[in-house]
Amino acid sequence: MRLTKYTDLALRAVMRLAVVGDGELLTTREISEAMRVPYTHMAKGIAHLQRLGVVEARRGRNGGLALTDVGRRTGVGELVRALEGDREVVTCEGDTPCPLAGGCRLRRALRSAQDAFYTSLDQFVVEDLVAAPTGGVLLSLGSPHS
Repeated sequence: MRLTKYTDLALRAVMRLAVVGDGELLTTREISEAMRVPYTHMAKGIAHLQRLGVVEARRGRNGGLALTDVGRRTGVGELVRALEGDREVVTCEGDTPCPLAGGCRLRRALRSAQDAFYTSLDQFVVEDLVAAPTGGVLLSLGSPHS
C-alpha cells in the first residue's frame, strides 16, 4: 500500500504539531519550511486537518496552529482513512475497463490487504508516532521564531 503525498504531508504536519510545547503555536509556513515542502501543498493538508477537527487555527497577531486534544488521540488508521478517502487499490473501470472485471478475484484480495493495512495502523494514535527518538528529530527540524 502506498500513501499519497498529500496524506504523507498531512501526517508530517500532525507529527510536528504534536511535539510543540503547551501554548506554542506554529504557522503553516513554519511547518512547510521544516518539512521542506511547498507551502501550498502543506496548506491544503492543514485545511483538511482542520475540517477533521485534528488541528485548530488561531487567528491574529499571535495566531498559529495547534493540535487539538482529539488530534492527539486520533487513531492513525482513522486519520489515514480520512485523508486517503475510500479509494480502491486498483481501478477496474474507466476508459479501458479491465477484461477480467467480471470474474477476477484480485480486486477482493487487494481490498482485503488494504483493510489489513489500515487495521495495522489502528493500533497507533498520533502521540505514539512522536515517541522517542522521533519527537527530538521533529523538534530539531525548526522551532517557531528561530
